[in-house]
Amino acid sequence: MVRLIAALLASSVLAGCASFSADGGFNPVEKTTKERLGKDVKWARSGEDQNTIDSRVAELLNKPLSVDDAVQIALLNNKGLQAAFYELGISEADLVQAGRLPNPRFSMLRARLEDEYKIEQAFTFNIFSLITMPLAQKVEERRFAQTQRQVTSEVLRLAADTRKAYYTAISGQQTADYMGQVKDVAEAGAELGKRMAQVGNWSKLTQAREQGFYADAVAQAARARQAATSAREQLTRLMGLWGKQLDYKLPERLPDLPKMATDLPDIESLAMQQRLDLQAIRLETEGLASNLGLTKATRFINVLEFGPARVLEGHRSDPYKKGYEIGFELPIFDWGTAKVTKAESIYMQALNRAGEMAVNARSEVRESYQSYRTSYDIAKHYRDEIVPLKKRISEENQLRYNGMLLSVFDLLADARSQITTVNGYIEALRDFWLAQADLDMALIGKPSPSNVPASMGAVAANEGGGH
Repeated sequence: MVRLIAALLASSVLAGCASFSADGGFNPVEKTTKERLGKDVKWARSGEDQNTIDSRVAELLNKPLSVDDAVQIALLNNKGLQAAFYELGISEADLVQAGRLPNPRFSMLRARLEDEYKIEQAFTFNIFSLITMPLAQKVEERRFAQTQRQVTSEVLRLAADTRKAYYTAISGQQTADYMGQVKDVAEAGAELGKRMAQVGNWSKLTQAREQGFYADAVAQAARARQAATSAREQLTRLMGLWGKQLDYKLPERLPDLPKMATDLPDIESLAMQQRLDLQAIRLETEGLASNLGLTKATRFINVLEFGPARVLEGHRSDPYKKGYEIGFELPIFDWGTAKVTKAESIYMQALNRAGEMAVNARSEVRESYQSYRTSYDIAKHYRDEIVPLKKRISEENQLRYNGMLLSVFDLLADARSQITTVNGYIEALRDFWLAQADLDMALIGKPSPSNVPASMGAVAANEGGGH
């Protein structure tokens, strides 16, 4: 028994070495963000960290924001992302706890009747936690690695969402500007039509048509302004800005279309290699397999406690009776079959979900790539064919108007048509940049909540280190 107690004490000392890391598990998140995005990310765990973030954000806001600036601000300043970082702290605390023995238990009973008494004292250790501790630690290590990947996915998702919001905000403002021009042209046509009708050169029907077009243009311009405001507010929320920071400046127009679209013939295999959600679910299933093995090992004995004990019974002059106490559950009614069946079912459920995720991931990247290429082709068609053609038509109409071969109303109608075409190109260009962001995210993998039920986490914690 002395050797057993010595082993317990030695294990207790070793278990006490389990401690928190200096970075809280944040370095892998920071490294992946730098590698995949070329951006900095910081976990604000102190006032000094927050001051550093505030200074960097203020510096970026002093100039018109590029898409990279907007993403950088979001990664530093978004409070939802900062909250996600604390999942690392929660997961690391579980990992550290799994590496520590439970405290020993001391129990004492004292009973007295006149001059007779009985005193029982016991000092026990949960020695079974020594057996299950390595398994429990492996489970929590996998959970911690999984949490790191999920947090990294949140970082990358926020970057993709910010890019999309940035392009949507710029295109929204461009569309609002062009719709304002349409309204102005329609207003000029309506006013001219009113004067022509007053002098008898226009019918009431023709005037009503011009007035109706102007009324529609006013409504469309109002909708465009509202859409632009909503898009800008969405970008503002993602960047976590408020107060005086709301006066940030955006470029007046979207970036030009690239000369060539990216060719990705092996896009499925590329996604299978680098999607973080697939890596995370693989860790999840490995953790569940470990939990399953742990459940099988402990289905007969849940708690085994061992330690020295002594009993003093009789008169005051009688010595203590020394011995030891051991306690465990007897598998009389519950042989643990239900627990094992549940663990196996959860594991097989996770395997099938992993298979489903792999199939869906392949489909997502194919769809995203097709959308990317189609959006590029449409925007390129607008840029190279439709917009130049409308411009040539407008120039020809202007020549005919100058030669008094075309009326002013035909010229106004042509101006409206050209503005609408330019607005169509803006929307096509916006759709391309949104498709680019969606494709990038499809190759990375969208974050998803863990499919590990809370009960399985409790199994690992309780069997690995609880009483």
